[in-house]
Amino acid sequence: MSLRTEAAAAPTQTEQRKIPARFIYFFGSFGGILFGYDIGVMTGALPFLTKDWGLTGNAAAIGWITSSLMLGAIFGGAMSGQLADKLGRRRSILVAAIIFAVASLALGVSPHGSLAYMIVMRVVLGLAVGAASALVPAYMAEMAPAGVRGRLSGLNQTMIVSGMLLSYIVAWFLQHLPTTWAWRSMLAVAAIPAVILFLGVLKLPESPRFLVRNGQEGMARAVLGMIRKPEQVEPELREIQQAIEAETNAQQSTSWATLLNPRYRYLLIAGVGVAAFQQFQGANAIFYYIPLIVEQASGKEASSALMWPIIQGVILVLGSLLFMAIADRFNRRTLLTLGGSVMGISFILPAVIAKIAPDANPMLIVVFLSIYVAFYSFTWAPLTWVLVGEVFPLVIRGRAAGMASSFNWIGSFAVGLLFPIMTAHMPQAAVFAIFGAICIAGVLFVRTCVPETKGRSLEEIEAAGSR
Repeated sequence: MSLRTEAAAAPTQTEQRKIPARFIYFFGSFGGILFGYDIGVMTGALPFLTKDWGLTGNAAAIGWITSSLMLGAIFGGAMSGQLADKLGRRRSILVAAIIFAVASLALGVSPHGSLAYMIVMRVVLGLAVGAASALVPAYMAEMAPAGVRGRLSGLNQTMIVSGMLLSYIVAWFLQHLPTTWAWRSMLAVAAIPAVILFLGVLKLPESPRFLVRNGQEGMARAVLGMIRKPEQVEPELREIQQAIEAETNAQQSTSWATLLNPRYRYLLIAGVGVAAFQQFQGANAIFYYIPLIVEQASGKEASSALMWPIIQGVILVLGSLLFMAIADRFNRRTLLTLGGSVMGISFILPAVIAKIAPDANPMLIVVFLSIYVAFYSFTWAPLTWVLVGEVFPLVIRGRAAGMASSFNWIGSFAVGLLFPIMTAHMPQAAVFAIFGAICIAGVLFVRTCVPETKGRSLEEIEAAGSR
């Protein structure tokens, strides 16, 4: 069938098959839940794994087991763009779901005591995590009507933290299994949402944007006929064609050297810097290690402290919902400044209290960590990616956004690896004070190097950077 004939036949073929928007959003959201589950699952599993394999006191092994997921995500995120351009968004998500399922089951049957096997399989799982972190939001944005795309970044963040909360709840219910079965079950259960994601996305069409980019305009028209009103199909198809033409022209005139052009350097530093600070501020030290933090503060076994991850997860979800309600009411820099300041103070105060009142309840540190999570959840957590999406001009957007994502995952990997090593050699309060200083440095960075992007055009943002 020729492209012209295919285009003519498309409306007839698709008029009877409309795909509800809720179906698309549900399975797009499910990708975020799966992403969040795999990020959070080791929080509950680690205390049992540590006990089962006799890793207590082996800070390097604990750090590598935890952080290896992020090491894989660095490469998964970097490869996702090329994979999506070759296979398409939908097929790439299907591949990621398969890797999710296989790697999760493989982790559940890890040979006893085999650190190398565990780390390698976590890296493989990380490839899927990194790919999904880029592919799922992109697919949802390309399938959604223009009027709701702005809310999808907040929705995706909510689903990610919901996935983390789900992993904490699963750990809570499985904690009474025998030690070796507890952590194995927690890791293997991730295969269930992976299968659900695969089956759901299997029923979805390819992104119209990918189809147009690959010369399949007739199929793109057919897909738009499934998900839009008839009168919206042709105007949106023209918009997609114009956007792809503009991006193609921009890519042809852009190289990595373009990023260093004085016109764009300020914006590159701003976007990449915010993405890096989000992780180096230490949030994931809490999310990955909160049971071990409570163990060191209280003297109780980490495996008995699994209610604390649930509390942190609930705070994260509530904060993400708050962000969706206030995101367009406050400037980006205002929220980042507020969040970073309170986060820094929350990390520094325990060290100050420990100096002034050495006999103070050591569990105070956990209270301050909860305050940190509350402010992180509606400021730096979601706003980082909103700002990255707004600050880069079209001509450098692809390369710059990829660089920002890479620095973000590198920060996540570094924090996951180094935190247990740092706490093995210095008091927890001192470690968090270091992260607190980084939070304050992040605030200073925002105030001096990051332009306000809310309600401003790309031209206005570029002009502010060139002054």
